[in-house]
Amino acid sequence: MAPVRVLIVGAGSRGSAYAAWIREHPRIARVVAVAEPRPAYRDRLADACGVPPEARFADWREAAALPRTADAALVCTLDDAHLEPVLAFAASGHHLMVEKPLAQTRADCEAIVEAARRAGVLLGVGHVLRHAPYTRLVRSLLDAGRIGTVTGIDHVEPVGFWHQAHSYVRGNWRRTDEAAPMLLAKSCHDLDWIRHVVGREPTAVSSFGSLRHFRPEQAPPGAAERCTECPVEPDCAYSAPRIYGRFLEQGATGWPLDVLTPEPTAESVAEALRTGPYGRCVYHCDNDVVDRQVVALEFGGGATGTFTMTAFSRAGHRRTTVFGTGGELHCDGESVTVDDFLAGTTETFKPEAADSAGAGHGGGDGGLLSAFFAGVAAGDPELVETGGEDALRSHLLVFAAERARLERRVVELPERTEQTEETEGSWHR
Repeated sequence: MAPVRVLIVGAGSRGSAYAAWIREHPRIARVVAVAEPRPAYRDRLADACGVPPEARFADWREAAALPRTADAALVCTLDDAHLEPVLAFAASGHHLMVEKPLAQTRADCEAIVEAARRAGVLLGVGHVLRHAPYTRLVRSLLDAGRIGTVTGIDHVEPVGFWHQAHSYVRGNWRRTDEAAPMLLAKSCHDLDWIRHVVGREPTAVSSFGSLRHFRPEQAPPGAAERCTECPVEPDCAYSAPRIYGRFLEQGATGWPLDVLTPEPTAESVAEALRTGPYGRCVYHCDNDVVDRQVVALEFGGGATGTFTMTAFSRAGHRRTTVFGTGGELHCDGESVTVDDFLAGTTETFKPEAADSAGAGHGGGDGGLLSAFFAGVAAGDPELVETGGEDALRSHLLVFAAERARLERRVVELPERTEQTEETEGSWHR
């Protein structure tokens, strides 16, 4: 089959990462157009993929107004800019891969899923964790009955102190009115992963969390508005020059440095810290998303679950324990250990090696794109494992959990639409 022709909408970190995978798999897909308002980011991706000048668009609307030249559009814009391009490209017959989260509200998520259904196009959602070899290993062990019936799961996402500061205090996802609540922006695919692993739908949810640390009243005495001007910066764990300087020292000029500047060097990064948002003091930003949150779940059949997201950790792999009637699975992101109650044995398994060209998220990036492009090439929605309808159920779980946190109560599932719309609207007022 001919390679799937791809339009990249949004040439930031995710769009660029997906484009890099496509370049490494020319028999599967090729980038034929890119839409991105920032010239440096647009041309960087387009040059790398050989996109001609006439297929480089400053606004996705320019691409949508022309006759269709791509088979699929990968929508990798910021969270608040998914709905309009998805509706336009679905109507023009493009198959769609939409970066998570689908949208900021239940109504918009449902509108995206309905638009794809009505247009008869495939819709994939960027829940990359499902597609990692590690996840396939966990599911295979559970499906084989290695721990009996699943009775519970405990899943921890250690966001990491510097990642929290980068993305959720200084960065694009720092405010619910501009992006989304932390649980939706960062952790919607963790709740999706929990659903996937347990294999049952949740019936009730509660949640607690708040913004505790990254607030003006927590600032050290004498802290300035910007790290480059701060007398206490050398003693601050969240020092921007130290955090980003470590990446420069390692020669790692991709994410997160390429978020600060399209061509990271010592000079360009220093200038970005002097003048841009990523050099601000973490105690004097305009952020409002939580810095830790816990979610408690009850599933059909009586299984229970907990999810913890915390900024106050070293960045690292997610950690999970799955409890069963006959044993436990201990999962550290690199291996899975089975404790067998009857045999009294402990056995450790390693997942298959991920394609090095798609190693993002433990191979999940490559797995996601492979499945999506296979579905597009064959015209078979069954090959798109994380399709719109299934992903919507995970998003609805997130909305319910955030509602439970805000209202400090248990929310029974499924919820009534009119109740959720009132709460979600408050995120953006």
